[in-house]
Amino acid sequence: MDVKESGILGDSINSHWYYASKALAVANLLKGRTFRKVLDVGAGSAFFSHFLLENSDIREALCIDTAYTGEKDEAYRGKPIHFRRTIGMSDADLVLMMDVLEHVEDDKAMLEDYIAKVPSGTEFLISVPAFQSLWSGHDEFLGHYRRYRLTQLEDLIRSTGLSVLGGNYYFGAVFPLAATVRLLGRLRSGQNPKSQLMRHHPVINRILASICRLEICIQKSNRCAGLTAFCLARKNKTNAV
Repeated sequence: MDVKESGILGDSINSHWYYASKALAVANLLKGRTFRKVLDVGAGSAFFSHFLLENSDIREALCIDTAYTGEKDEAYRGKPIHFRRTIGMSDADLVLMMDVLEHVEDDKAMLEDYIAKVPSGTEFLISVPAFQSLWSGHDEFLGHYRRYRLTQLEDLIRSTGLSVLGGNYYFGAVFPLAATVRLLGRLRSGQNPKSQLMRHHPVINRILASICRLEICIQKSNRCAGLTAFCLARKNKTNAV
């Protein structure tokens, strides 16, 4: 999660339709799977680690982000959560990369670096912004290098030796609206890069959240369109270094 966006939303992040819906999507993709410790790469405010510590059997979280000014250890819902700028090896059995790979020029090298840090059998849940055609000042503001098609994300993951367990798009229901807004934005000249994430009126927020919640039931089969591409993968013994 980008620290710039957490700064924009502040305390309202937990109820904001986008992040609340994305947390439900994460829970849906991990449903039926059991993990002990999550390594949350590019964790920012630790929104997703907090969600998993509260709503799953995960017992510990390690949050990594170069934007942190220092290291600290806390507890959340009675479970340990650690904040670090970098790490060496980790015994995590789940790695989260929520909107991280688009922030680095060499996405494959970054992914391979974290693959080497965790044991065989560790699973990776990765999300990235979808479709280069949706590129806008929002991406420039957040420091993105690219957006991805789902097949591009899956090909990247396979090229590192990870086994792809599943992939899908999400936020397909709001895709037409977002595409229209970004197209209109590109037609305007002289606009500075800025985030399109904002606080909405409570009614609008509930409507958007409800629409995205309905999409959860078909999430895993959506390979057509959406604002986000998800992929679940696993490190096999052949990935060991």
